Amino acid sequence: MTMKLYCFGESGNAYKAALTMELAEVDWEPVYVDFFNGETRTPEYRALNEMGEVPVLVDGEVTLSQSGVIQDYISSKTSRFGGRSADERREILRWLFWDNHKLSGQAGSTRFLMNFLPEEKRPAEVIAFYQARLKSTYKVLDGHLEGRDWIVGDAPTVADFACCGYLYYPEPFGFDRADWPNIDRWLAALSALPGWKHPYDLMPGSPADRA
Repeated sequence: MTMKLYCFGESGNAYKAALTMELAEVDWEPVYVDFFNGETRTPEYRALNEMGEVPVLVDGEVTLSQSGVIQDYISSKTSRFGGRSADERREILRWLFWDNHKLSGQAGSTRFLMNFLPEEKRPAEVIAFYQARLKSTYKVLDGHLEGRDWIVGDAPTVADFACCGYLYYPEPFGFDRADWPNIDRWLAALSALPGWKHPYDLMPGSPADRA
């Protein structure tokens, strides 16, 4: 049975789930969610996910939301990208939680404020605050990747697919790969994996479609 991932191309959180599914070679298809026209606020969508967010995975009788949960489900179902020991699995979870709070949570908000709000509504002080916090976050990730190919262990895991979620997007939000050589090297290694796709190639919907 083909899994369905409710998603849209601009969502870095959806990208984490979509990339995990694509690299794990599961049978899946994207279902476009018209976020910018309010689909996630409709009663029909809230019946699918009471949190009103993407992504949502539907696999037969299983319906899951939250990208980290979906990644863990795919990893468990396919026995891929979940680490090679209990210690590695705990380390993967540590980085998933860190990404959600420190990296993606702030990068996603900053990118939205800088690119998807009307220019006159963009709060300069809030954006500057987020960008300052993100610099500390990039420093943590770049330092961790010094001398490492992957975030956990000696092979790619869902921790890598989570932490890269917003870092391939072209819209400016204060991240320049050239400033962070270890992150840059790591992103290049991820994009060289068989099956890797850019978020706008992997999921429907992009700013160009709404231009």
